[in-house]
Amino acid sequence: MKTILLLICLVLVTGACAAQDADRYLDGLGSKLRSAGNHTESLLLFNLSVEQNASYVEGWIHRGDSLRALRKNNESLESYDQAIRLKPDSSLAWSGKAEVYAAMKDFKNASFAASKATQFDSKNKAYLFREGKLLQAEGYFAEAALRFDRALAIDPKYKDAIYRKGLSLVASNNLSQAMELFDRVLAIDPKYKDAYNAKGLALMADGKYEEAMAEYDEALKLDPRSGSASINRIHALLAQNKQKEAVDMLLRL
Repeated sequence: MKTILLLICLVLVTGACAAQDADRYLDGLGSKLRSAGNHTESLLLFNLSVEQNASYVEGWIHRGDSLRALRKNNESLESYDQAIRLKPDSSLAWSGKAEVYAAMKDFKNASFAASKATQFDSKNKAYLFREGKLLQAEGYFAEAALRFDRALAIDPKYKDAIYRKGLSLVASNNLSQAMELFDRVLAIDPKYKDAYNAKGLALMADGKYEEAMAEYDEALKLDPRSGSASINRIHALLAQNKQKEAVDMLLRL
């Protein structure tokens, strides 16, 4: 098998191709297919790559990525684990595990894997953001806010992190600061509909139902089909004893 692959490599690649490069060449071909969305065929090439060199960390990671895309979660985890055995500080392998566990709704293991990815790539704002989201999913809002703060230290205009930190503050009943954060998001992106919706929730929690409805209306202007904004607006109407308007709106959904 190795001899055949080496011959293919020699034919297709300009210049000399050492045997130890066959794994990388196959991995490169697989990566191109994966980028094009062809995960089944890319997996075949990644399998060949790690057969050529069982110590090739990137091959195991990319194999895990294709298996994850194909929703073969257990096999994907095994592939990432092999990469981690070879390179325990591989942030990409830990990140892949976090994504698999999150897809499986196993937030405890997802949070652990995400924290390891961040540990080994502490300046990656996307990793910090994901870790914060997973902590929120587990109900650890204060801890999540700290991760968003770290992401914002890297990029002060990271609007998704600002928004998510605002949600943590709402959960902690820190409503005034939460609304400041939602306003900050909207100053960066006036079309960020979720910030209007979240601001409405914070206003409702403060008993300001009319003001909350105005925020829901802004969200619905941007997305008339927004189910969350519509449902929240109905709750605001009911809180004001406007049952007829609430029912009328419910019937239009």
